[in-house]
Amino acid sequence: MLPTLLLLLLPLCASFSPPSPSLLSPGRSSAPRTALFGDDKTEVREYFNTEGFSRWNKIYSESDEVNKVQLDIRTGHDQTIQKILTWAKGDDMAGKTVCDCGCGVGSLAIPLAQMGAKVSASDISDAMSGEAARRAKELGVENADFYTSDLESVSGKYDTVTCVDVAIHYPTEQMAGMIGHLCGLAEDRLIFSFAPKTWYFVLLKKIGELAPGPSKTTRAYLHEEGAVREAMEKAGFRVAREEFTGTSFYFSKLIEAKRV
Repeated sequence: MLPTLLLLLLPLCASFSPPSPSLLSPGRSSAPRTALFGDDKTEVREYFNTEGFSRWNKIYSESDEVNKVQLDIRTGHDQTIQKILTWAKGDDMAGKTVCDCGCGVGSLAIPLAQMGAKVSASDISDAMSGEAARRAKELGVENADFYTSDLESVSGKYDTVTCVDVAIHYPTEQMAGMIGHLCGLAEDRLIFSFAPKTWYFVLLKKIGELAPGPSKTTRAYLHEEGAVREAMEKAGFRVAREEFTGTSFYFSKLIEAKRV
């Protein structure tokens, strides 16, 4: 959903956008992260059903109603999507089953369906999944099903499972379980992106927390690449390919892991 660097620095970029959310407030509760995870999900759901949907629907479209920061994020997100589609073009997707968790407005699910895959796509936001379904119908895509669900409630078995720009909403303590669940859905491969935790991004996050103003959107979580790989290996998957996408306001690590 929310690209990496924007979540860290958007409070410092208010001059580029209309009332931008202050994303990392130091005034958050000090309760344990595991106890707060339910609150995280509620915040994500509410944000992407209201203010967030309006903002990100424009970013994930061809709308001209975006500022320079939002346009840069659109470019970065598109680059990540195109890298996945390039991987997919190397395979015969016709008839393959794909589960896209956190599908947003269908930026990945729809083109995969156009390649012939049978796509089951979900998002925690009614507004997002509804917009994805609307776009698919407008394009005449009939082999993609869009519905509303949190990631943990998704079930079934699929050739490929994708989860792009969603991990930013998951606390570190929940990451291994999240990846384990995704791997449990995948018969063959998992395509997963996350915000990498490096000293540079940690510093940016701390700078973002110093920005004044009330918090109006979701928490942002960075994840150590070693921990992500370890969780995949524990679930019986091995990294086959990887890419890194970086623009001025979008940074994302992309991994394709296959069952061994």
